[in-house]
Amino acid sequence: MTDKKQSYDASQIQVLEGLEAVRKRPGMYIGSTSSRGLHHLVYEIVDNSIDEALAGFCKNIDVIIHEDNSISVKDDGRGMPVGMHAKMNRPAVEVIMTILHAGGKFGGGGYKVSGGLHGVGASVVNALSETCIVTVSIDGKIHRQEFHRGNVATELEVIGETEEHGTEVFFTPDHEIFETLEFDYDTLVQRLRELAFLNKGINISIEDRRNDKSDSFHYDGGIKSFVSYLNRNKEALFPEPIYIEGIQNDILVEIALQYNDTYQENIFSFANNIDTAEGGTHLAGFKNAMTRVINDYARKFGFLKENDKNLSGEDVREGLTAIISVKIPEPEFEGQTKTKLGNSEVRGIVDSILGGSVSTFLEENPSVGKIIVDKALTASRAREAAKKARELTRRKSILESTSLPGKLADCSSKDPSECEIYIVEGDSAGGSAKQGRNRRFQAILPLRGKIMNVEKQRLDKILGSDTIRSMITAFGAGIGKDFDLDKLRYHRIIIMTDADVDGAHIRTLLLTFFYRYMRDMIEKGHVYIAQPPLYKVSRNKKEWYAYNDDELKDILKDIGGKDNSTVIQRYKGLGEMDAQQLWDTTMDPEHRLLLKVDMGEAMMADEIFTILMGEKVEPRREFIQENAKNVVNLDV
Repeated sequence: MTDKKQSYDASQIQVLEGLEAVRKRPGMYIGSTSSRGLHHLVYEIVDNSIDEALAGFCKNIDVIIHEDNSISVKDDGRGMPVGMHAKMNRPAVEVIMTILHAGGKFGGGGYKVSGGLHGVGASVVNALSETCIVTVSIDGKIHRQEFHRGNVATELEVIGETEEHGTEVFFTPDHEIFETLEFDYDTLVQRLRELAFLNKGINISIEDRRNDKSDSFHYDGGIKSFVSYLNRNKEALFPEPIYIEGIQNDILVEIALQYNDTYQENIFSFANNIDTAEGGTHLAGFKNAMTRVINDYARKFGFLKENDKNLSGEDVREGLTAIISVKIPEPEFEGQTKTKLGNSEVRGIVDSILGGSVSTFLEENPSVGKIIVDKALTASRAREAAKKARELTRRKSILESTSLPGKLADCSSKDPSECEIYIVEGDSAGGSAKQGRNRRFQAILPLRGKIMNVEKQRLDKILGSDTIRSMITAFGAGIGKDFDLDKLRYHRIIIMTDADVDGAHIRTLLLTFFYRYMRDMIEKGHVYIAQPPLYKVSRNKKEWYAYNDDELKDILKDIGGKDNSTVIQRYKGLGEMDAQQLWDTTMDPEHRLLLKVDMGEAMMADEIFTILMGEKVEPRREFIQENAKNVVNLDV
């Protein structure tokens, strides 16, 4: 898919439109002006370097986070063209940096395959940066040009000579645009590692000069190494991931897959290195081929008898970790954020390449074939059991309050958008919460003890838990593949547990359950964590509440320090507060603090849940040791 004789010069830069709207509506181009949008700036510049790698001209990409949260991205590609652009009568590098939709990706012949936002990346980053400096090493000379908030600050100039080639983009995100300017090292590491997996053989490094951290990534195994990495904290059912590669109609398909002993599927799809979180035609082709091939194999070798039902796609994918990566000359994405691939021809191509290869592999490796089919058959039996158990949790109507759990103190409002439910640890705190709540829109569901760790159980066992069934019934939206967000009875699900180790454990168990079986609830922002105060300060019949140690210090400072009339109470549990105190501090919408649970990156979230709640002890020990220094509010 590469042609190394291809030139890349000013004539290949195609101009489509200007840059006017970017600063006015940045969310249209980078998704948001929050932390997510901030990090997207880095991805856009790195994607340009990756495009050079896809074209066969770049081997090394280096990212630096500077002390002031500015960023530089350097590659050893061909270097941005510096010649004069015939139509614009400006240097091509300036056109790339200042004109939206100007690049080598619009039929000019610069790239056969590209990711990023198709030519808007560099100009958008420039428009949203206080300062942006481009340094290009090409044809023995070093060229430099500086921009300020998208406008030309200095003309392109030659500042030296070099035998190197490549491009370096330095930028400082604009404080007038972004809500935060603080880059998260781990977030960038995850994406850069991902790109190194998806583009085997490339070297990607990152250095954080704020706190002297660095990492480098190079994977000759590509996405096969990616699957091994994702399964590293799980028990793989066979040693090596299955790797498939094929090309049809100039569309390159790479797939790697391996089963593990868990009960969740983890399938991640990419098109031209873009994470297609909503799937698309490549994922549909993958699922169709896997289900067909495993069923054909099971029947051919007698695992399924004549009268047996076919295994479902859900059965076939239980415990499957897979990466699907396609490289397409003309990708079509649905939606502004490009999270779903729309090319109709890709489905058949992926189906054909995967189907033939997996079928051959299984026949040549019967021991692996037996392992996969046995896992799917066990999943099928468990699915039937779960189907029966699930029926017990379904409500015929929201109005049939008699079918709600006995311990639930429901609210009177039937409008889900204003209703909220507190999941409360223990009967004592549950009693205070029931007395202190606003009965019109606040419901209370007390939990007795810790819920089941769903990471270690199949759905049929999970649905055998009275506590979990109570939550499912109360929420009213079902579970797993039957989960329907439109039926959710409360638009705020609030976890309220004690501020101690047990409370944190219960919170993690609940979040694991929601993440695995009600993920839409988290993705759409319906899950919250209550923030009860840690301290009550009393003096002369006046009371103040502090939610952390810093607030306690501020309160003591404001009231003139601690004396004999000052009483500081450290709350060990919600049960220590009476109904009025619980309302005032934790449940009153006018004064409470709620922490919204964010999905973050699905891959990172899945990894953390696997480490914290999975079977393997060693990864959990390593995680605790690495993160112990970051712990706050630790009870001793």
